[in-house]
Amino acid sequence: MSNKQMVLIVDDSPSILKMLASCIKGLCEMKTAHSGQECLEVAAQIPQPDLILLDVSMPEMDGYEVCELLKANPVTAAIPVIFVTGLQGEKDEEKGLMVGAVDYITKPFRPAIVAARVNTHLTIKLQQDKLNQLAFYDQLTGLYNRHYLMDVAKQKIQAAQQEQHPLWVLMIDVDHFKSINDNHGHSVGDIVLQQVGEALAASGEQSDVTARSGGEEFVILFDLCEDEEAFNKAISVLDAIESLNPHGINVTISIGMAKISGQDKDFDSLLKRADIALYKAKENGRNRLELAF
Repeated sequence: MSNKQMVLIVDDSPSILKMLASCIKGLCEMKTAHSGQECLEVAAQIPQPDLILLDVSMPEMDGYEVCELLKANPVTAAIPVIFVTGLQGEKDEEKGLMVGAVDYITKPFRPAIVAARVNTHLTIKLQQDKLNQLAFYDQLTGLYNRHYLMDVAKQKIQAAQQEQHPLWVLMIDVDHFKSINDNHGHSVGDIVLQQVGEALAASGEQSDVTARSGGEEFVILFDLCEDEEAFNKAISVLDAIESLNPHGINVTISIGMAKISGQDKDFDSLLKRADIALYKAKENGRNRLELAF
């Protein structure tokens, strides 16, 4: 088991926290939380836990409610939860599984059983992460791929429309990329794409979706930015790429930028407007930003 995996142990009893930690010592890294609210906060922080051991009977917010909130939040929904509780009735266990837990350990617990179940679910999580890496990430740049982008964009469009908040998309194309491949070779072209991808990812916030949509095209999707802040963010992306200079090559990008409006019924509509703006940026000299109307 990789020692980089992390388990979050949640219990309002310091003695139980200590006992659970001793059960899984050496299997993984650990974080602790003493309440449901603290669990929700820690689970959303980077690096996120790979597994949560969650007490059911806690004051203010019990484990069932905490688990439901974890599963309702896209940021924490994929983290598996094991309930650790003194409740031993079948209905209690059934309720725990119904709200999204993957397993149920009853108190008093045996250390060997705790360790075995944690090890099992960490292994499953590691395998799931590897599958997700293949399904949702671009293998060259490590960014999200187009499949993931289109999937999450639907959710962001719905949220923006329902809550009436801004949503922006940047359609990005590496200028003269064919010439880079022709003059320097495809292996250098790949390095350019990797460095562009790293710079784009570094320029964004944790909540941004940065994806390689294909070839030398990238997309950044971000929300909760007013006009001036969003425009400055796009300009900073232009500047970040222009300063790269991989293998002594002057690399620039063109950007088409669009903000969600009443005419956008879905993400395809928003993306199309950004694509038209990108075409204008290419026509008007490249290494520039054009805003869609």
